[in-house]
Amino acid sequence: MVPSVLRLDQTVFDAICSMAFREYPLEMCGLIAGDPAAHGPAHAVRFYPCRNVAESAKLYTIDPTDHFKAEMDADDHDWEIQGVVHSHTHSEPYPSPTDVAQAPDPGWHYVIVSLKRDAPELRSYRIIDGTIAEEPVHVVRDTT
Repeated sequence: MVPSVLRLDQTVFDAICSMAFREYPLEMCGLIAGDPAAHGPAHAVRFYPCRNVAESAKLYTIDPTDHFKAEMDADDHDWEIQGVVHSHTHSEPYPSPTDVAQAPDPGWHYVIVSLKRDAPELRSYRIIDGTIAEEPVHVVRDTT
């Protein structure tokens, strides 16, 4: 698997971490989107918060209506959904067996923010055929 890089606008990073704290002790979830034609690393410029219909501290299920709305808004902006984000409230930011089993798209970035320590810890992975590969995450000044 070729290592990749995920770039997140600062506002995207901040929105992800804010939602993780707001939803605690339940897992939060959402989608990230960016320009599909961008050259180089994927660059998420938008975070779509989604309701966790599982309402669980141990797993997440994105509300299908929220997913549909995110897809429509991304399409309106000529973006594409680049990945999914969720939180781990008490564990490391590493994909669980459930996360791997639920990984729907080998092209997506699977972002996990952990609240296990004092400060949120965000990591991203590519999951292809059950193989997990961590990728660097660069938080950048907003471009929009």
